[in-house]
Amino acid sequence: MRFTNLTRGAGIGSNCYRLELGEESVILDCGMHPEHVGHDATPLLEQIESSSIRTTILTHAHQDHLGCLPLLQASQPGMPVLMTQGTARIADIMLHNSVNVMTRQQEELKLTDYPLFSHRAIELAVRNWRHCPLERSLTLHGERAPAGGSAPSVTFYDAGHILGSTGVMIQSEGRKFFYTGDVNFEDQTIQTGARFPEEPVDVLLMETTRGDAPLPEGFTRLNEERRFASAVAAALEEGVSITIPVFALGKTQEVMALLWKMERERIIPPIPLYVGGLSSKITAVYDSMADRVYRNLPKLQLMHDVAPYVAGGRDINSLNPRKRAIYALSSGMMTEHTLSNIFTRKVLPDPTQYLFFVGYADPNSPAGRVRNAAPGSLVSLSEGAPDVPFHCHREIFTLSAHSRREDLLSYAIKVRPKTVLLVHGDDPAIEWFKRELYAALPETKVIAPPPGQSIEL
Repeated sequence: MRFTNLTRGAGIGSNCYRLELGEESVILDCGMHPEHVGHDATPLLEQIESSSIRTTILTHAHQDHLGCLPLLQASQPGMPVLMTQGTARIADIMLHNSVNVMTRQQEELKLTDYPLFSHRAIELAVRNWRHCPLERSLTLHGERAPAGGSAPSVTFYDAGHILGSTGVMIQSEGRKFFYTGDVNFEDQTIQTGARFPEEPVDVLLMETTRGDAPLPEGFTRLNEERRFASAVAAALEEGVSITIPVFALGKTQEVMALLWKMERERIIPPIPLYVGGLSSKITAVYDSMADRVYRNLPKLQLMHDVAPYVAGGRDINSLNPRKRAIYALSSGMMTEHTLSNIFTRKVLPDPTQYLFFVGYADPNSPAGRVRNAAPGSLVSLSEGAPDVPFHCHREIFTLSAHSRREDLLSYAIKVRPKTVLLVHGDDPAIEWFKRELYAALPETKVIAPPPGQSIEL
């Protein structure tokens, strides 16, 4: 086995990895960096020769794992792409939205190489997507693998991160390679925790997102949900609005379900909820697959039972915070030109408004800057625009869709890999895992693979 990290730069961004199994080459994910544009947002695709990849495996449909898939497919005609049905349905929506975003960026930033692909390219790419069930051994073409076969095989396992997310076991010549993708071992409001195999593996490719995020002693998700519920109820009691920057995929649906539970338990009264257009499309997929995937609240139909108002891109400039309403708007990073970024410009200077953060935000993103800003300071929400004074109420909650670092460490100890490859994390996060793994598994080789360099496994 040979492994190459094709993520351009370090940290969390355009996640993409190449695994060579003898004469077969497999790509694991092919993302786009959500904060960069043009060539800088892509993986190191220039290192992949035309028509050299046997198959690509997509673990889930977040932009940092999916966004450059049509570029890769264009260079590998006929190559199958393996993913779950849930991932496929959401990926189609996310990629078409990405073309719209890139087209707007082309006009605003005068980018000559944008958009990187077209709506038509996505329609062609989808033809080679293969919908794969969980916990069934498949060939690299997505067909059922014969019992006792010697060819490489692939098995998907539910990762508990978002709808359709998976970890992937690849077996070849008696060796086992397991890629966690983005994983959460703990139940969320809708998503149930990951269902990963616990047998020994030769190589573990593991995300490290929360490696630099220690939790307070005694922290539990249930207590954090209660703290969130109390804060929402207190703000609404004052008769004001709450803005929650969320990812359209995953976090929006979790927040909607959590608010529905709070209303059912009479913690809060019925309150108008606003979401974005992309969020509503993805939520409709969650609803349609509610009884076909592992999830909590399988009978809950979010678009019907929560009945949010949908705020489109054209509406957001005229939409103003109203009394006793909640605005769960994407993006979670408050990326420039998104609904949450535009709306937060109206919220941030107003001392009567509440701004709640419920998940991860890159420290260099607008959301990260707001999270870390001192009250009364000026905050930059976008280049070329005036900084915004920060006077609103801010609350930060830990309702992450990524596993706690302790849970990931426990999983690595269970499967006792001969080699661990640490990816999808900032330097401090990776360093924490290195220290803990060296102590817990002294016989295990621990590697943080640098971009572009091949490693013999």
